[in-house]
Amino acid sequence: MDPTHSSDAWHRLCDVVEYSGIFDFEEKRQSRSRCMMDTRVALRGTLKELLDRPDRMNIWLNGLAGVGKTSIASTVAEEMKKAKRLAATFFFSHKRAQSGTNIIPTIAYQLALTFPRIRDDITRAVEGDRMLLSSDKSRSDQIQELIVNPLHALKFRQDTPYAIIIDALDECFSAEEAARLVALLTEMLSGPNLPIIHLVFTSRPGVHIRSAIQADIHEISLTTRDDDTIQDVRFFLRSSLNNVRTSRPAVFDQPPKPWPSEDDFETLAFRAGGLFVYAAMAMNFISAAGHHPEQRLALLLHEKSTVGADIDQLYRQIIETSQNPLIHCRMLASIIQLYQPLHLAKLQDLFRDDLASLAVTLEVFSSVILNPPDRTGEVEIYHASLRDFIGDPIRSNGYHVPDAHAHEHLAICCLDYLLRETPGGLAARYAQHAWHLHLSRAYPSNKLRNLLALFTKGTFFASAQTQYYFLRRVRETCVSLEWIRNMSDIATAWRILKTCRRAEKALQKRRR
Repeated sequence: MDPTHSSDAWHRLCDVVEYSGIFDFEEKRQSRSRCMMDTRVALRGTLKELLDRPDRMNIWLNGLAGVGKTSIASTVAEEMKKAKRLAATFFFSHKRAQSGTNIIPTIAYQLALTFPRIRDDITRAVEGDRMLLSSDKSRSDQIQELIVNPLHALKFRQDTPYAIIIDALDECFSAEEAARLVALLTEMLSGPNLPIIHLVFTSRPGVHIRSAIQADIHEISLTTRDDDTIQDVRFFLRSSLNNVRTSRPAVFDQPPKPWPSEDDFETLAFRAGGLFVYAAMAMNFISAAGHHPEQRLALLLHEKSTVGADIDQLYRQIIETSQNPLIHCRMLASIIQLYQPLHLAKLQDLFRDDLASLAVTLEVFSSVILNPPDRTGEVEIYHASLRDFIGDPIRSNGYHVPDAHAHEHLAICCLDYLLRETPGGLAARYAQHAWHLHLSRAYPSNKLRNLLALFTKGTFFASAQTQYYFLRRVRETCVSLEWIRNMSDIATAWRILKTCRRAEKALQKRRR
């Protein structure tokens, strides 16, 4: 194979890789949560036994949101990496605008790094089929050409089993799609003359995935009522509270006085139940800088609860510490609906007209939003359950923010940013790539429609005619009865149609 072609094919593969799903890549940017030492001991032992087996046993780890599936998957990935037995990973996340369509190329990319001998086979497959990396290509064809055939070329079955870990499978796929992917991977990687690679999937419980699993998949269900899990949560709380007590001498004296009382600890442990995410966010709230831990604990325990592991009550209590919860919930919803997390400086640049609200929101919700103090990491929600809470009018009650209103705010911020013509600004790249995505899901308020009218007259929109695919999305959104309410809206729709037609003609000309 021509080395130049091989290099081109490799670069084409690298261009579609979803790097944020790779364990090592994300680890360098912002560390994933791991299991605390001396917790999940029995479960980790079971997983080690299964992953050491010389057969093709695969694992499905399932449980409700907040039981610690991602922490377990991260811990297993770390242990397998240390043992040089980690073949590939894909960590799905609601926090990022990940494309589930690229999961197979992403796994193939990692396999080429794990088994260097098959890199040329993978690049030959890419070079031989120009559509192989396309989202239009069937996943079965991608698995066969990018994974199975190259692994066959190794012509050996090693004694040491490897692992491919796919976390939160249901966060970027529908239940049906997730089930199909599980069935495809387990079936196609079970063939003869392939290295022994255990597949580890994590997801919420689902009837579709359960119906797709075969006899060679070992199911492990995590619950909040399991005695070992409850004891691990208690251990985590006890250790974390003790760290707060011993690290704050100005509050607890030196040597530190006893805290909390046994009654308060038991109440907090009951509230957490077997839900690790509750315990983690409760500790974030209690230990927040600039606040008195004893007062914060008292605030959490003030409201009576007869239900353990009630994450919704915790969210409501945190929100109620805000002096203007509705405004700050709207800002929180906008942060949640970003298509990818942004560094603080970029977030401030995008929300330049709402800086005061952003600052207070990040302070009030510091226990549920990750905001690295050194500003090198990205601002993102601690757990996907917060997205579910804010977006569900029944669960969040008066604090509910419809997705369409959050996207309206984000679309306004992006359009306003682009109208100011600051191409070198920190948030310029995000605004340029995300404005049409937010617009397509936004509530068509008067402010947004008026801003869109101005935007379609500007230089950025006029230069966008080469971007036919996102213009088509804008056309489908804005040329509708919901968006057309007056003569100005008709004029806006007409400008969009004309630009879209020019873009379509330019695209057809390039294809000739």
